[in-house]
Amino acid sequence: MPLSSSYLDYIKDLFAPFGVITIRKMFGGAGVYCDGAIFAIIGDDDLWLKVDDVTRAEFEAVELAPFTVEFANGNAGTMSYYNAPDEIYDDNDVLTRWTELALGASRRAKKPVKKKTRKKSKSK
Repeated sequence: MPLSSSYLDYIKDLFAPFGVITIRKMFGGAGVYCDGAIFAIIGDDDLWLKVDDVTRAEFEAVELAPFTVEFANGNAGTMSYYNAPDEIYDDNDVLTRWTELALGASRRAKKPVKKKTRKKSKSK
C-alpha cells in the first residue's frame, strides 16, 4: 500500500520541533531525517524509531516490536528500528522522550568521516 501524503505531512509536523525534518521515499516506504540524519522509517503508514544497543531495552521493556523485513528467499530479518509507541501522537512529553532516544541512536550510528591521506612520493 502506498504511503499517504497526508500521513507524511503529519509526520513532518509532528517532529518539526526537533530540527529540520525531511522525508525520502525508499523501498516502498520512507526514511525520516532530522537535520540530515535518519532516525525513523515509515511503511504502510506505520512509524518505527531507530534503536541501538543503548536504547533497544527501553523499546523492548514496553513490548514494542522490531521492524522485520522478508527477503526474496523467504528468510526474514530485523532492522534497528522498533514501532513507535502510540502515545507519541497525543502526549508531547512522550513524543520528546522517544524521539530523543531515536535521535541519540542515530547520532551514535553516524560514522565519522575519514580523512583522505596522500601517498608520499619517493624522492631520488
